[in-house]
Amino acid sequence: MRIAEKIALIDKIGRELQSRYGYDGIDVFLGEFHIDPPVNVTANSKWVYVKSALRGVSDDVVVRIAQELDMVVPGSPGHLLVPPRNWKDTNLFRLFISHISKDKLKATRLKECLLPYAIIGFVAHEDIHPTLEWQLEIERGLQTMDAFIAVHTVGFSQSYWTQQEIGFAIGRGIKVISFKMDEDPTGFISKQQALSRRDRTAEEIAKEIDALLSEDVRTAERLAEAKASLKPASSALDEDIPF
Repeated sequence: MRIAEKIALIDKIGRELQSRYGYDGIDVFLGEFHIDPPVNVTANSKWVYVKSALRGVSDDVVVRIAQELDMVVPGSPGHLLVPPRNWKDTNLFRLFISHISKDKLKATRLKECLLPYAIIGFVAHEDIHPTLEWQLEIERGLQTMDAFIAVHTVGFSQSYWTQQEIGFAIGRGIKVISFKMDEDPTGFISKQQALSRRDRTAEEIAKEIDALLSEDVRTAERLAEAKASLKPASSALDEDIPF
């Protein structure tokens, strides 16, 4: 591991342990890796305390600590595949829902309507816990998604973050759906036929998304597997509500 990468990883470990534990808890956690409490730490900061404790610790131990905390480790592809928290312990189909912050309620509404089809969405503004580093959770979602949908509301094409998310999806070669609400798709995905909202409800859009994923060779098998694991439940919404 490069020195700069190690320093950055230790910094993240410090912030994560700071958010999870008190000083005694940090000592217990690091003690499991045979790391002694630091001495002569004058700053009243758990973050500084952890970084001091990890000074001089081998790369292998630092990586093991990061892995225990479900962090992305530079140069370790296996741990780039750690899913975000809301996708852990599920076999449902993982759909990354790319949107801009002002329209997070639309994205959340779509997520709710997709669940009866064994499709679990990732909506960054809803699914990232306050104690987790938001950019890291987004990266995990992008790395572990089964498909990607872009919600093209006004301003979507101007967002630096959504354009990066699209580029990531295209680079992975996965199924990308453009959902046109108030704005035309731009860039690399503009050549694809977009799913148009028209006057349809969220339930109707979710049904069409399910059909698109079921028909695509890249996603059909994975979606069928997810549906097979879904226990029968009355999770479908009782009424049609427009976006």
